[in-house]
Amino acid sequence: MRLALRTRIRPLSAEDIAQVMDIEAQSFPSMWPQTAYKRELQNKLARYLVLTELRDPPPSVPAGIVGVLRRAVGGDRHAGEFLLGFVGMWVMAGEAHIVTIAVRDEYRRMGIGERLVIACLELAMDEGQEAVSLEVRKSNEVAQRLYAKYGFDRVGLRVRYYTDNNEDAALMTVDVQSRGFHDRFDDLRAAHRQRYPDLWD
Repeated sequence: MRLALRTRIRPLSAEDIAQVMDIEAQSFPSMWPQTAYKRELQNKLARYLVLTELRDPPPSVPAGIVGVLRRAVGGDRHAGEFLLGFVGMWVMAGEAHIVTIAVRDEYRRMGIGERLVIACLELAMDEGQEAVSLEVRKSNEVAQRLYAKYGFDRVGLRVRYYTDNNEDAALMTVDVQSRGFHDRFDDLRAAHRQRYPDLWD
């Protein structure tokens, strides 16, 4: 499905946490508290990205000089941005680990989850990581197919990993420094950009 949106990907800010919690509530049986995301913003290992729709500023944003001053001090840095999805990753010694990814209900199956995976892989490569890993529910075959598309291999099983129902997690990983990965990734990224141009800045 083609979108008709103005979007961008940028780092998570404290102003985004309320919208992140809304998406979490739609996506996961159990949620992190807001304080966890506030801590993550201070975590030097954490990298969080959001994909937002750029909408007109809401009526509550003051016009004129008051609005200019508020925006100048950062009070409305992201006014008018509607979060469509987010992804979180920890960057450790040589390996990045995707800790969460979610898309707002009404925007699923529109290429947003894949766009966030691409952004995460780009960031990991930019930071010189050798591999990217993640856990995914054993029953979530749709997500596993997406990760496999980008070269993730299933390398293990974490038994009873998810506390809400004791479901196992498949551990998947990909080497992002190999020549084969780069060629494949470039082709997949170009294909995604052609199919979903509205998701690219």
